[in-house]
Amino acid sequence: MINVGAIRGRWLAVCGHLGERGRRLFAAAEVRAAGYGGLAAVSAVTGLARSTIERGLKDLDGPTLPAGAKRRAGSGRRPLTAKDPSLLDDLRRLVEPATKGDPMRPLLWVSKSREKLAAALRAMGHKVSANTVGKLLLQLGFARHVNRKTISLADHPDRNGQFEHINARTTALQAAGQPVISVDTKKKELIGQYKNGGSDYRGKGCPDKVKDHDFMDKSLGKAIPYGVYDIHANVGWVSVGINHDTAEFAVNSVRCWYEKMGRARYPNADRLMITADGGGSNGSRVRLWKIELQKFADETGLTVEVCHFPPGTSKWNKIEHRMFCHITENWRGKPLESRQVIVDLIAATTTTTGLTVHCELDTNAYAKGVKVTDADMALLNIQPGTYHPDWNYTISPRGAR
Repeated sequence: MINVGAIRGRWLAVCGHLGERGRRLFAAAEVRAAGYGGLAAVSAVTGLARSTIERGLKDLDGPTLPAGAKRRAGSGRRPLTAKDPSLLDDLRRLVEPATKGDPMRPLLWVSKSREKLAAALRAMGHKVSANTVGKLLLQLGFARHVNRKTISLADHPDRNGQFEHINARTTALQAAGQPVISVDTKKKELIGQYKNGGSDYRGKGCPDKVKDHDFMDKSLGKAIPYGVYDIHANVGWVSVGINHDTAEFAVNSVRCWYEKMGRARYPNADRLMITADGGGSNGSRVRLWKIELQKFADETGLTVEVCHFPPGTSKWNKIEHRMFCHITENWRGKPLESRQVIVDLIAATTTTTGLTVHCELDTNAYAKGVKVTDADMALLNIQPGTYHPDWNYTISPRGAR
């Protein structure tokens, strides 16, 4: 009598370690050992077709394969490229870069998906599927790529010179115990049940449900995070505005940082250095930015030294890669449902290197389009820098001329 249980135990023990030929030979050996009725029993236990096991019986009687070989010579389907020698060359011509407008490149202006490449090859007389095209592309050394931001839009001739100037001034002021801050506006965010990039762990099958269209909720509006990063202390401040991103809002964020964090940390400071982008609400050409900084200097008695980064180099501003990137990582995959949620998520941002961030909501209304006249500018106590005065300047309290 055939011991089906024993066959099943041996099969379960080895089937995961065997290839196609090995499973076939194992089943054939069990049939021979079982004798009459073994073919049906082994087929039921292993799930292999009777024809497959019969082929295994023939393999048992045939010659053994050379070491390392898995199939006998001549077995298996011939590669498509062997039957169609021009296939690889035609595929390479379809996917290689070419001059735009070349009439010989049918897929020059469209996405080169496997399906479209396969269709183009079939139109050229090749019998090929999309899956086969994917394998051939790997064989040719092609892979899908995304765009990479490496080309500078504005490579200013004094770019490195300004970087060196900012670094020298930062080092000198920090050595003197004076505060140096990096400022910028983070990307505006829709408030409400909107999709937020990234993912986070949740219970299986329980994703956050968000709106299918990103139309702004007029009752909630947008959040405008303006950040102040203390370079030496590795501490940040973020004011979340709800109105407009203006120079008045930007300077008020600096004011809040100084009153609630900076003054206590630097009680003997008489100078503040600000590094900022060249555009936006704190741009080097924004007159209102300088007017508001003058008010700040008058209020605090601080001399404010400003250094702007050259055009196209905002990513080198330290607040971008030392604070804002960590805020984005902290709230990834979470809908920014309310203003308080945004404040809480920003304030909860920390890093292993010791970064902490304080965040508060700024509910003030800031007017857009404020005009600053030449007469207003003439009242500034501003001293242009000796190097690139359009990027570097110092604003002192009035009365300290």
